This record gives sequence, structure tokens and C-alpha cells, in this order.
Amino acid sequence: MFYALFIPLHIIYAPQFTHLLLFFTNFATSFLLPSYCMKKIYFAGSIRGGRIDASLYGRLIKYIQRTDMVLTEHIGCTDLNLKEQGKRDADIFNQDMAWLRECDIIIAECTCPSLGVGYELASGEKYGKPCYIFYNRTRTSLSAMLTGNPYFIIHPYDDENEIYPIIDKII
Repeated sequence: MFYALFIPLHIIYAPQFTHLLLFFTNFATSFLLPSYCMKKIYFAGSIRGGRIDASLYGRLIKYIQRTDMVLTEHIGCTDLNLKEQGKRDADIFNQDMAWLRECDIIIAECTCPSLGVGYELASGEKYGKPCYIFYNRTRTSLSAMLTGNPYFIIHPYDDENEIYPIIDKII
């Protein structure tokens, strides 16, 4: 259950109490925001196609989690292939498809080619989910199946730091 903390602004808004106002504002946004106010993000990144960008995925996921929920936070784990062992492919497929139906937005990092990410993006289009694609243009070229489809919103970048302001606009 969500409980709000209401303090009349005129009581604490005095120069000597500015730090209290900042504290309560940060506290409320960090801990009291109900999960239903957060967007559900499906983050897609290569798993079996290659884990060279796993640490990048982790940084992007952590950045998104400042304000929103990432349903697929495991994509950022550097030891994901080890964690995936023992799970049946059908179970992985069913869980991912449920998350794709549940999410509000799909954000995909596509520098490392992946059949799975392509399938997830196609499913996102089928379900009418906004799909944002990032890729490092100095390391790869995207498939024409992505670049030729006007449904996808594609953001090429040269440096990782270019991604974060775009994510801020998306979420």
C-alpha cells in the first residue's frame, strides 16, 4: 500500500529548513513512489549471440532503474549464460513473451547482433509497444529489417554517453 507524506509547504519552506524540503522531496521520489507510477521497461540485449556488451547493458539498466522498472534486469548480469543453464528454452520463451506483453516500452541495445533481440523487437511491434533501438555505429551496421522499418525508433551513437540523454527523453 502507498502512503503519502504531506507536509504543508509554508511550514518547512524557510531558508533554514531548505535541507528538510530537499530531504523530503528526495525521500518521496526515492521510496514512496508507487510501482504503478513507474514505466515497465523491457530491455533487450544479446545473450546467446554474444555477451561482449553485457557490462554496457548493466550500466544502461541501472540508469533506467533510477526512475522506472526494468523487467529484464538480468540482461545486465555478466554471468547470465551461467544463470541461464538449467532453464528450459520454452520457459525462457514464455517468460520473455509475458514480459513483452506487460511492458510499456522496449529499449534494445543492438550493437552485438542477436536473433533473439530481433524476435523481441518484432514481437514488440506486433503488440504495439514503442521500440527504441541503440547501436554503436563505429562497431556495427544494423540489419535492413530494422533500419528499413519505420516503426522502430533508431538511435545510432559513437559514445556511450550519448545514450543517457536520449533515454531521459524516452522515459
